[in-house]
Amino acid sequence: MKWTKQRLNNLFFVCGIAAVVIMLLTFDVSFAELWQQLCKAGYWLVPIIGIWIIIYAINAMSWYSVIEGNKSPDENVSFWRIFRLTITGYALNYATPVGGLGGEPYRIMELSKDLSKQHATSSVILYAMMHIFAHFWFWFSSIFIYIGLALIGDLPMTTATAIVLGIIAIFCLIAFYLFSKGYRNGLVVKTIRIIGKIPGLKKWSANMQANHGNALHNVDSQIAALHQQDKKHFYNSLLLEYLSRIVQSLEIMFMLLLFDIDCGGGLTGLTLTFLHSILILAFTTLFANLIGFLPLQLGVQEGGFVISIAALGLSAALGIFVSIICRVREIIWILIGILLMKLDKPTQ
Repeated sequence: MKWTKQRLNNLFFVCGIAAVVIMLLTFDVSFAELWQQLCKAGYWLVPIIGIWIIIYAINAMSWYSVIEGNKSPDENVSFWRIFRLTITGYALNYATPVGGLGGEPYRIMELSKDLSKQHATSSVILYAMMHIFAHFWFWFSSIFIYIGLALIGDLPMTTATAIVLGIIAIFCLIAFYLFSKGYRNGLVVKTIRIIGKIPGLKKWSANMQANHGNALHNVDSQIAALHQQDKKHFYNSLLLEYLSRIVQSLEIMFMLLLFDIDCGGGLTGLTLTFLHSILILAFTTLFANLIGFLPLQLGVQEGGFVISIAALGLSAALGIFVSIICRVREIIWILIGILLMKLDKPTQ
Protein backbone atom coordinates (compact mmCIF):
# COMPACT_ATOMS: atom_id res chain seq x y z
CA MET A 1 0.00 0.00 0.00
CA LYS A 2 1.36 3.39 -0.99
CA TRP A 3 1.49 5.80 1.93
CA THR A 4 0.16 9.07 0.51
CA LYS A 5 0.34 12.29 2.50
CA GLN A 6 -3.41 12.06 3.15
CA ARG A 7 -3.08 8.55 4.55
CA LEU A 8 -0.16 9.63 6.72
CA ASN A 9 -2.21 12.59 7.91
CA ASN A 10 -4.99 10.21 8.89
CA LEU A 11 -2.48 7.97 10.68
CA PHE A 12 -1.19 10.93 12.73
CA PHE A 13 -4.81 11.87 13.47
CA VAL A 14 -5.62 8.37 14.77
CA CYS A 15 -2.43 8.34 16.88
CA GLY A 16 -3.47 11.64 18.44
CA ILE A 17 -6.94 10.34 19.31
CA ALA A 18 -5.43 7.14 20.74
CA ALA A 19 -3.05 9.23 22.89
CA VAL A 20 -5.94 11.20 24.38
CA VAL A 21 -7.77 7.96 25.26
CA ILE A 22 -4.63 6.49 26.85
CA MET A 23 -3.98 9.65 28.86
CA LEU A 24 -7.56 9.65 30.14
CA LEU A 25 -7.30 6.00 31.20
CA THR A 26 -3.91 6.34 32.89
CA PHE A 27 -4.60 9.11 35.39
CA ASP A 28 -3.22 8.18 38.80
CA VAL A 29 -6.41 9.48 40.40
CA SER A 30 -10.05 8.50 40.10
CA PHE A 31 -12.38 10.55 37.91
CA ALA A 32 -14.15 11.71 41.07
CA GLU A 33 -10.88 13.07 42.47
CA LEU A 34 -10.00 14.52 39.06
CA TRP A 35 -13.31 16.39 39.02
CA GLN A 36 -12.63 17.62 42.55
CA GLN A 37 -9.25 19.00 41.47
CA LEU A 38 -10.80 20.70 38.45
CA CYS A 39 -13.44 22.32 40.65
CA LYS A 40 -10.68 23.50 42.98
CA ALA A 41 -8.93 25.17 40.02
CA GLY A 42 -12.19 26.90 39.06
CA TYR A 43 -11.84 30.03 36.95
CA TRP A 44 -8.04 29.73 37.15
CA LEU A 45 -8.37 27.06 34.43
CA VAL A 46 -9.04 29.87 31.93
CA PRO A 47 -5.62 31.59 32.26
CA ILE A 48 -3.85 28.24 32.80
CA ILE A 49 -5.15 26.89 29.49
CA GLY A 50 -5.28 30.26 27.72
CA ILE A 51 -1.64 31.16 28.39
CA TRP A 52 -0.69 28.43 25.94
CA ILE A 53 -2.12 30.45 23.06
CA ILE A 54 0.65 32.97 23.79
CA ILE A 55 3.28 30.25 24.32
CA TYR A 56 2.46 28.54 21.02
CA ALA A 57 2.38 31.91 19.24
CA ILE A 58 5.92 32.63 20.49
CA ASN A 59 7.01 29.12 19.42
CA ALA A 60 5.48 29.75 16.00
CA MET A 61 7.31 33.09 15.68
CA SER A 62 10.57 31.30 16.53
CA TRP A 63 9.97 28.64 13.87
CA TYR A 64 8.81 31.28 11.37
CA SER A 65 12.06 33.18 11.93
CA VAL A 66 14.00 30.01 11.10
CA ILE A 67 11.95 29.52 7.93
CA GLU A 68 12.41 33.15 6.84
CA GLY A 69 16.16 32.77 7.18
CA ASN A 70 16.16 29.46 5.33
CA LYS A 71 13.64 29.58 2.47
CA SER A 72 14.11 30.62 -1.13
CA PRO A 73 12.66 33.94 -2.42
CA ASP A 74 10.02 32.11 -4.48
CA GLU A 75 8.76 30.08 -1.53
CA ASN A 76 5.97 31.32 0.69
CA VAL A 77 4.19 30.16 3.83
CA SER A 78 1.93 32.21 6.08
CA PHE A 79 2.53 32.74 9.80
CA TRP A 80 -0.96 31.43 10.62
CA ARG A 81 -0.20 28.12 8.91
CA ILE A 82 3.01 27.86 10.92
CA PHE A 83 1.01 28.68 14.07
CA ARG A 84 -1.42 25.83 13.34
CA LEU A 85 1.39 23.39 12.50
CA THR A 86 3.14 24.40 15.74
CA ILE A 87 0.11 23.47 17.85
CA THR A 88 -0.44 20.22 15.98
CA GLY A 89 3.24 19.29 16.09
CA TYR A 90 3.41 19.73 19.85
CA ALA A 91 0.15 17.81 20.26
CA LEU A 92 1.80 14.84 18.53
CA ASN A 93 4.99 15.36 20.56
CA TYR A 94 3.04 15.04 23.80
CA ALA A 95 1.68 11.71 22.58
CA THR A 96 4.86 9.97 21.48
CA PRO A 97 7.93 8.43 23.15
CA VAL A 98 11.66 9.08 22.50
CA GLY A 99 11.63 12.64 23.73
CA GLY A 100 8.50 13.59 21.81
CA LEU A 101 9.66 13.28 18.20
CA GLY A 102 6.27 12.45 16.67
CA GLY A 103 5.51 16.00 15.57
CA GLU A 104 8.62 16.51 13.45
CA PRO A 105 7.76 14.02 10.63
CA TYR A 106 4.28 15.52 10.47
CA ARG A 107 5.66 19.07 10.26
CA ILE A 108 8.06 18.08 7.46
CA MET A 109 5.26 16.36 5.54
CA GLU A 110 2.91 19.32 5.82
CA LEU A 111 5.49 22.08 5.32
CA SER A 112 6.73 20.38 2.14
CA LYS A 113 3.40 21.40 0.60
CA ASP A 114 4.58 25.03 0.84
CA LEU A 115 8.37 24.73 0.63
CA SER A 116 10.76 22.39 -1.13
CA LYS A 117 11.29 19.07 0.66
CA GLN A 118 14.88 20.02 1.56
CA HIS A 119 13.92 23.44 2.94
CA ALA A 120 11.00 21.96 4.86
CA THR A 121 13.28 19.30 6.35
CA SER A 122 16.08 21.71 7.27
CA SER A 123 13.61 24.23 8.76
CA VAL A 124 11.96 21.59 10.95
CA ILE A 125 15.32 20.18 12.07
CA LEU A 126 16.66 23.66 12.78
CA TYR A 127 13.61 24.57 14.83
CA ALA A 128 13.77 21.28 16.75
CA MET A 129 17.43 22.01 17.50
CA MET A 130 16.54 25.55 18.58
CA HIS A 131 13.78 24.25 20.84
CA ILE A 132 16.20 21.90 22.59
CA PHE A 133 19.01 24.48 22.61
CA ALA A 134 16.73 26.98 24.37
CA HIS A 135 15.90 24.33 26.97
CA PHE A 136 19.57 24.10 27.91
CA TRP A 137 19.85 27.88 28.21
CA PHE A 138 16.72 27.88 30.37
CA TRP A 139 18.17 25.21 32.67
CA PHE A 140 21.55 26.95 32.75
CA SER A 141 20.11 30.35 33.65
CA SER A 142 17.91 28.74 36.33
CA ILE A 143 21.09 27.76 38.18
CA PHE A 144 21.91 31.43 38.68
CA ILE A 145 18.32 32.21 39.69
CA TYR A 146 18.59 29.59 42.42
CA ILE A 147 21.98 30.91 43.55
CA GLY A 148 20.60 34.46 43.64
CA LEU A 149 17.62 33.40 45.76
CA ALA A 150 19.93 31.42 48.04
CA LEU A 151 22.15 34.47 48.55
CA ILE A 152 19.22 36.55 49.80
CA GLY A 153 18.16 33.73 52.12
CA ASP A 154 15.01 32.77 50.24
CA LEU A 155 16.17 29.23 49.39
CA PRO A 156 18.62 26.86 51.14
CA MET A 157 22.04 26.07 49.69
CA THR A 158 23.24 22.73 51.01
CA THR A 159 26.23 20.68 49.86
CA ALA A 160 23.91 18.30 48.02
CA THR A 161 22.16 21.21 46.28
CA ALA A 162 25.50 22.72 45.23
CA ILE A 163 26.60 19.37 43.77
CA VAL A 164 23.35 18.98 41.82
CA LEU A 165 23.63 22.53 40.45
CA GLY A 166 27.22 21.86 39.47
CA ILE A 167 26.28 18.68 37.61
CA ILE A 168 23.50 20.51 35.75
CA ALA A 169 25.94 23.31 34.81
CA ILE A 170 28.47 20.80 33.41
CA PHE A 171 25.67 18.99 31.56
CA CYS A 172 24.55 22.27 29.94
CA LEU A 173 28.09 23.36 29.03
CA ILE A 174 28.71 20.03 27.27
CA ALA A 175 25.43 20.49 25.39
CA PHE A 176 26.44 24.03 24.34
CA TYR A 177 29.66 22.64 22.86
CA LEU A 178 27.88 19.86 20.96
CA PHE A 179 25.23 22.24 19.63
CA SER A 180 27.90 24.71 18.46
CA LYS A 181 29.50 21.93 16.43
CA GLY A 182 26.14 20.89 15.03
CA TYR A 183 25.27 24.44 14.01
CA ARG A 184 28.65 24.98 12.37
CA ASN A 185 28.81 21.74 10.41
CA GLY A 186 25.26 20.38 10.33
CA LEU A 187 24.35 17.08 11.94
CA VAL A 188 21.98 15.15 9.66
CA VAL A 189 24.62 13.10 7.81
CA LYS A 190 26.54 12.42 11.01
CA THR A 191 23.35 11.37 12.82
CA ILE A 192 22.43 8.92 10.06
CA ARG A 193 25.94 7.46 10.21
CA ILE A 194 25.59 7.01 13.97
CA ILE A 195 22.20 5.34 13.48
CA GLY A 196 23.94 2.92 11.11
CA LYS A 197 25.95 1.58 14.04
CA ILE A 198 22.76 0.43 15.77
CA PRO A 199 22.15 -3.31 15.19
CA GLY A 200 19.57 -3.85 12.47
CA LEU A 201 19.78 -0.30 11.05
CA LYS A 202 23.08 -0.50 9.18
CA LYS A 203 21.40 -1.31 5.85
CA TRP A 204 18.84 1.49 6.28
CA SER A 205 21.61 3.98 7.03
CA ALA A 206 23.62 2.86 4.00
CA ASN A 207 20.59 3.14 1.71
CA MET A 208 19.77 6.63 3.01
CA GLN A 209 23.30 7.83 2.35
CA ALA A 210 23.44 6.17 -1.08
CA ASN A 211 20.01 7.31 -2.32
CA HIS A 212 19.70 10.69 -0.61
CA GLY A 213 23.33 11.67 0.01
CA ASN A 214 23.21 14.98 -1.89
CA ALA A 215 19.91 16.01 -0.32
CA LEU A 216 21.20 15.21 3.19
CA HIS A 217 24.36 17.24 2.60
CA ASN A 218 22.23 20.13 1.32
CA VAL A 219 20.14 20.03 4.49
CA ASP A 220 23.32 20.15 6.56
CA SER A 221 24.61 23.11 4.54
CA GLN A 222 21.33 24.98 5.13
CA ILE A 223 21.60 24.32 8.88
CA ALA A 224 25.14 25.71 8.94
CA ALA A 225 24.17 28.68 6.74
CA LEU A 226 21.54 30.00 9.18
CA HIS A 227 24.05 30.09 12.03
CA GLN A 228 26.97 31.45 10.02
CA GLN A 229 25.32 33.82 7.53
CA ASP A 230 21.96 34.83 9.02
CA LYS A 231 22.71 35.43 12.70
CA LYS A 232 19.75 37.83 13.02
CA HIS A 233 17.18 35.10 12.38
CA PHE A 234 19.23 32.60 14.40
CA TYR A 235 19.38 34.67 17.59
CA ASN A 236 15.85 35.97 17.14
CA SER A 237 14.61 32.39 17.04
CA LEU A 238 16.68 31.43 20.09
CA LEU A 239 15.48 34.40 22.16
CA LEU A 240 11.85 33.70 21.27
CA GLU A 241 12.19 30.04 22.29
CA TYR A 242 13.78 31.08 25.58
CA LEU A 243 11.01 33.62 26.12
CA SER A 244 8.39 30.91 25.67
CA ARG A 245 9.84 29.05 28.70
CA ILE A 246 9.60 32.21 30.79
CA VAL A 247 5.97 32.73 29.76
CA GLN A 248 5.23 29.06 30.44
CA SER A 249 6.33 29.64 34.05
CA LEU A 250 3.21 31.78 34.46
CA GLU A 251 1.16 28.58 34.29
CA ILE A 252 2.90 27.33 37.46
CA MET A 253 2.58 30.76 39.06
CA PHE A 254 -1.19 30.80 38.50
CA MET A 255 -1.49 27.48 40.34
CA LEU A 256 0.68 28.69 43.23
CA LEU A 257 -1.52 31.78 43.56
CA LEU A 258 -4.56 29.52 43.54
CA PHE A 259 -3.19 28.02 46.78
CA ASP A 260 -2.49 31.51 48.18
CA ILE A 261 1.27 30.99 47.81
CA ASP A 262 2.54 34.46 46.96
CA CYS A 263 5.64 34.85 49.18
CA GLY A 264 3.99 37.57 51.24
CA GLY A 265 2.22 39.37 48.42
CA GLY A 266 3.00 42.72 46.86
CA LEU A 267 5.42 43.24 43.98
CA THR A 268 8.31 41.60 45.84
CA GLY A 269 6.22 38.57 46.80
CA LEU A 270 4.87 38.09 43.27
CA THR A 271 8.38 38.43 41.83
CA LEU A 272 9.68 35.74 44.18
CA THR A 273 6.69 33.52 43.35
CA PHE A 274 7.41 33.92 39.64
CA LEU A 275 11.09 33.05 40.15
CA HIS A 276 10.05 29.97 42.12
CA SER A 277 7.75 29.04 39.22
CA ILE A 278 10.69 29.27 36.82
CA LEU A 279 12.73 26.93 39.03
CA ILE A 280 9.85 24.44 39.30
CA LEU A 281 9.41 24.40 35.53
CA ALA A 282 13.17 24.14 34.93
CA PHE A 283 13.64 21.15 37.22
CA THR A 284 10.49 19.39 36.02
CA THR A 285 11.34 19.76 32.32
CA LEU A 286 14.93 18.66 32.96
CA PHE A 287 13.70 15.56 34.81
CA ALA A 288 11.09 14.81 32.12
CA ASN A 289 13.56 15.20 29.24
CA LEU A 290 16.17 12.99 30.89
CA ILE A 291 13.58 10.18 30.99
CA GLY A 292 11.72 11.30 27.87
CA PHE A 293 11.74 7.86 26.23
CA LEU A 294 8.59 6.87 28.14
CA PRO A 295 5.39 7.09 26.03
CA LEU A 296 3.39 10.16 26.99
CA GLN A 297 6.01 10.65 29.75
CA LEU A 298 3.51 8.88 32.00
CA GLY A 299 4.45 9.41 35.62
CA VAL A 300 7.63 11.33 34.72
CA GLN A 301 6.09 14.79 34.59
CA GLU A 302 4.04 14.09 37.71
CA GLY A 303 7.10 12.91 39.63
CA GLY A 304 9.08 15.91 38.42
CA PHE A 305 6.48 18.35 39.68
CA VAL A 306 6.22 16.66 43.08
CA ILE A 307 10.00 16.52 43.57
CA SER A 308 10.70 20.06 42.34
CA ILE A 309 7.90 21.61 44.40
CA ALA A 310 8.92 19.67 47.51
CA ALA A 311 12.55 20.80 46.98
CA LEU A 312 11.38 24.42 47.37
CA GLY A 313 9.75 23.59 50.69
CA LEU A 314 6.17 23.32 49.40
CA SER A 315 3.78 20.42 49.99
CA ALA A 316 3.81 17.31 47.84
CA ALA A 317 0.01 17.63 47.58
CA LEU A 318 0.52 20.87 45.67
CA GLY A 319 2.85 19.03 43.30
CA ILE A 320 0.20 16.42 42.63
CA PHE A 321 -2.41 19.12 41.97
CA VAL A 322 -0.09 20.97 39.56
CA SER A 323 0.73 17.75 37.67
CA ILE A 324 -2.97 16.82 37.34
CA ILE A 325 -4.00 20.24 36.02
CA CYS A 326 -1.05 20.26 33.59
CA ARG A 327 -2.09 16.83 32.32
CA VAL A 328 -5.65 18.07 31.77
CA ARG A 329 -4.26 21.09 29.90
CA GLU A 330 -2.17 18.75 27.71
CA ILE A 331 -5.23 16.67 26.82
CA ILE A 332 -7.20 19.78 25.86
CA TRP A 333 -4.40 21.09 23.63
CA ILE A 334 -3.83 17.65 22.08
CA LEU A 335 -7.50 17.63 21.09
CA ILE A 336 -7.18 21.14 19.65
CA GLY A 337 -4.02 20.13 17.79
CA ILE A 338 -5.46 17.02 16.17
CA LEU A 339 -8.62 18.90 15.18
CA LEU A 340 -6.40 21.48 13.45
CA MET A 341 -4.92 18.62 11.42
CA LYS A 342 -8.23 18.42 9.58
CA LEU A 343 -8.66 22.20 9.24
CA ASP A 344 -5.14 23.12 8.12
CA LYS A 345 -4.58 23.94 4.46
CA PRO A 346 -1.35 24.77 2.60
CA THR A 347 -0.60 28.36 1.67
CA GLN A 348 -0.31 27.65 -2.04
